[in-house]
Amino acid sequence: MSAPVLPSYQQVLEIPCLLEGTVTPDFIDANGHMNVRYYLDSGATSADALIRQVGIDDEYRARRRMGVFTVEHHLRYFTEMREGDKFSVHTLFLDRSDKVGHLLALILDRVDEVLSCTVEIVLVHVDMDTRRPVPFPEDIAAGLDRWIDEAGKVEWPAPLCGAMGIRR
Repeated sequence: MSAPVLPSYQQVLEIPCLLEGTVTPDFIDANGHMNVRYYLDSGATSADALIRQVGIDDEYRARRRMGVFTVEHHLRYFTEMREGDKFSVHTLFLDRSDKVGHLLALILDRVDEVLSCTVEIVLVHVDMDTRRPVPFPEDIAAGLDRWIDEAGKVEWPAPLCGAMGIRR
């Protein structure tokens, strides 16, 4: 497999930042760098922040009885992050069908000014009572479409794994 073409640090900074943090001692594993679970958590937290911005929040789940479940994710590591490193997570909502969404969180190492990791996620919109997929309501779909339009303005190829996305 060939190495992915990665966006530059400056290019990623142009994408909305949905999370910032610092690698704390509890993030460090036996290899002396940030453990996989914190990369995943950072990507998932930024995805949740995006989803909340379009209206899928606690009130939505309680009142409308719908939400989203992650059905697939893929992490790719490009550099290590170590204790004390500052990071930010910049997220693109790439595509959707009537029930499924595809997004990419890019985790920047703010100390070395490089892309450290990507967390690619596929999620499905569900009825919280039946636990089955249901279409996004019009207002939510419109909010997602605005994010997709913004992602379409990015002038570089998103570093996707190539194994996941929206099935057509």
